[in-house]
Amino acid sequence: MQVGERQWSASPIVLTEAECLAFSHAYDPQPMHTDPDASAKSRFGGIIASGWHTAAIAMRLLADMRIMGGTEALGMGLESLRWHLPVRPGDALSIEVEVVSVKPSDSNPRFGVVKFLITTRNQRGEAVMTHSPLCWVPKRPEN
Repeated sequence: MQVGERQWSASPIVLTEAECLAFSHAYDPQPMHTDPDASAKSRFGGIIASGWHTAAIAMRLLADMRIMGGTEALGMGLESLRWHLPVRPGDALSIEVEVVSVKPSDSNPRFGVVKFLITTRNQRGEAVMTHSPLCWVPKRPEN
């Protein structure tokens, strides 16, 4: 992996209202996510997806991309996570993945730490979420 390398998800995931409601009822039961009548009267003017639902979709898109082939990567945490715009039923989400840094692991010389910037975009190309995960990955074998 090289700093500055970028990859894009192949196919977007389109959110349905039923999926937004089901996720939010189970994991983020706030009226703007779960109650069509209350959300219609809110500043959002209708149902919006939970930010955690957006994050889960970004993770699914990332997993489907297999950016490291069959190599397993262990998530170490996030340096940042920001929700920029509401995500609504009918939005089609895709991601752009950029390698921000690559460094050797402090704890094991056979591994490295890769920092990514992942931008989740809607069908209009607007950034709805950005996050920067750190991943612990095995180094390539030296020949």
